[in-house]
Amino acid sequence: MKNIKIAELIAAEEERQKNALELIPSENYASEDVREASGSIFTNKYSEGYPGRRYYGGQENTDKVEILAIELAKKLYRADHANVQPHSGAQANQAVYWAWCNPGDTILAMDYSHGGHLTHGHSATALAKTFNFVQYGVKDLESGEIDFDELRQLAIKFKPKIILAGFSSYTKTLEWEKFVTIGNEVGAMLMADVSHIAGLIAGGVLENPLDSGFHVLTTTTHKTLRGPRGGLILSKGKVGNPIKKISQELGNLPTLIDKSVFPGIQGGPQMQTIAAKAVAFEEALQPEFKTYAQQILDNAKKLAEELQKLKFKLVFGGTENHMILIDVVDSFEISGSEAQKMLEEVGITTNKNIIPNDKSGAFNPSGLRIGVPAITTIGAKVEDMIVLAELLLRGLTYSSELEKLKLREDVLEFRKNLTE
Repeated sequence: MKNIKIAELIAAEEERQKNALELIPSENYASEDVREASGSIFTNKYSEGYPGRRYYGGQENTDKVEILAIELAKKLYRADHANVQPHSGAQANQAVYWAWCNPGDTILAMDYSHGGHLTHGHSATALAKTFNFVQYGVKDLESGEIDFDELRQLAIKFKPKIILAGFSSYTKTLEWEKFVTIGNEVGAMLMADVSHIAGLIAGGVLENPLDSGFHVLTTTTHKTLRGPRGGLILSKGKVGNPIKKISQELGNLPTLIDKSVFPGIQGGPQMQTIAAKAVAFEEALQPEFKTYAQQILDNAKKLAEELQKLKFKLVFGGTENHMILIDVVDSFEISGSEAQKMLEEVGITTNKNIIPNDKSGAFNPSGLRIGVPAITTIGAKVEDMIVLAELLLRGLTYSSELEKLKLREDVLEFRKNLTE
């Protein structure tokens, strides 16, 4: 690379990733094949439209790439259709909202402080100014059980156009069938945002909401799916011509979503990213990916168990997926921001996170969110979680520079042993 400054920064980031324990649950290590496709010659090509219906010439290869990505995604998630063009999970969600709702329509989604995502109705987003989001939450913090009685009452009262199931910082398994029962009762479209658990669903260790009666599934393609940064929308229904006018019926959702993505909210798709998505989908269809997905679950549950032994206070009492949410104020009388900084200084990367009924704001919350997808990718096994829990305890309780330096050495040694 001729730009020495950028080359140096890329090398520095590679070194950082090699020498840190990556415990942010929304991050992972994409394969060399995914990264190669992501940086491929397809970055030069404009491809507005869809295969066979483009607005630019020279599409013989882009059409084949996009069709391949669509077919692989459909196979992976047993969907009738896949739109592989969204640039992010946020845009995937936005596209579905606009495909099915008009401004002012009601969407019933999980409360941000109870684990929902910003795009599920947080007041700071443009989406919250466009649609009427009504929030549901958990019944109690110990069990983390969603209050389905409240959810049903809200659904009956507000008659939402969409009932959205999904989360950003919720550590329990979602009971898809209960959402379906309520959604069918009130005539709502059922949408699942599985951005965090898409890889666990693809690997067959968590249930697929499309199999339970959901109409739409949105996700990012990184996180547990281990692909490039991007979005994906899967749907049930009939695939039609997005150029033609079409009625708003559940059976037409694939076509309505295509129209919403382009020309609704996006212009040209990033073909290099779509190529990388296709590579990731193919990787996720291999038997070894199922082994990987199961290892994530095993590691997360073991880590949660070991942390509880060390008197960590875990929100929702533990985990049933890839992430763990720690109440660090209750556990160590430090904020999430302080905890994140202390761990980063010894080479452990995490992220501060709001917890239910948090008295602090999002920039200095009471929680710390950690996850195991990335360290599982580089070889972490269940027995490593015992050591990791002890490193985390030391990382949140060291009181001297000497302790910090020794811990940094131990973290480096642990990281090195994972990849040997």
